[in-house]
Order: sequence, then structure tokens, then C-alpha cells
Amino acid sequence: MASPTGTTLPINSLINQPSSNPPLAQSPAQQLGPQAFLQLLTTELENQDPTQPQDPTQSVTQLAQFAALQSQVQLASEFGSFQSSYGVLQAATLIGKHVTVTTPDAFGNSSTVTGTVATIAVQNGRPYFTMNGNNGQPITGSDGQPLLFSTQQIVGIGS
Repeated sequence: MASPTGTTLPINSLINQPSSNPPLAQSPAQQLGPQAFLQLLTTELENQDPTQPQDPTQSVTQLAQFAALQSQVQLASEFGSFQSSYGVLQAATLIGKHVTVTTPDAFGNSSTVTGTVATIAVQNGRPYFTMNGNNGQPITGSDGQPLLFSTQQIVGIGS
């Protein structure tokens, strides 16, 4: 990336600027994310003369940084997928089990509901389940539709 004087600045000088002050907590909007990093790297590589680099190791270092970032993004994505699959698998083991869940009411108070797990549904990668009451009928909301409960609402599991 060219500075106002026309010289090329290494990307490390943009990311790791030394400071005499202790680092402050940054909000997510202030942090350099993968897209911003890639944009900076791409701009710098586009404006760099490969036959006369500023530092002979700079291009190799930047490519290594890019490869490391790409690996981290892929790993995070795959781990998120694994977590989702594992959560669904765990929820599936609840089918037929008697569970107790906490539910908030319209006034912010919580109460418990007990029933038998009937079905598992996945929404946005997270497992939810429906329950049947003691009468064998689905536990429904005020609209008559079966209520979906999160596995995080469970406070007790029976057989």
C-alpha cells in the first residue's frame, strides 16, 4: 500500500503498530477482520512491483499470512458445522425421554413444563424439540402450534 510519499508500507506496519499506551479493548467493528485483511493484502500486492520488492521476504511473509488466515477461517467454519451436527445428534438421543424445561411467561417469570420429547427440529443450525404432555398430545402454544423448546431450557431428564 503506497503512502502519501510514494513509498510502499509493509502490511505489518498497518496491523501491528507499536504503541506506548497499553492496548485498549476494541469493539468488533474496530478489529481488523478477515475481509479487511484480505482487502489490504490484495491492494498492497496489486501496487507492489514483484521484480523490486521493498523487502525480499515481504511477499513470502504476506502469502504465509494469507494462507494462515484462510486456514483459520476454514477451521472456524468447519468447527461451527461440527458443533451444529453434534448438538443435533445429542438432541436426537432425547426422543422418547421424559424432560422438564423452564419457560418464560409473558410477565418475565419462569415456570416448568414436563413432557416426553416427540420430535427434533433444526433451525439455524440449532436443535429444538417438541414435547407431548401426559395425555399424549403435543404441548402447544396459544396459537395451537406445537411449542419448540431449546435444549438449553432443559432442567431435568428422566427415562
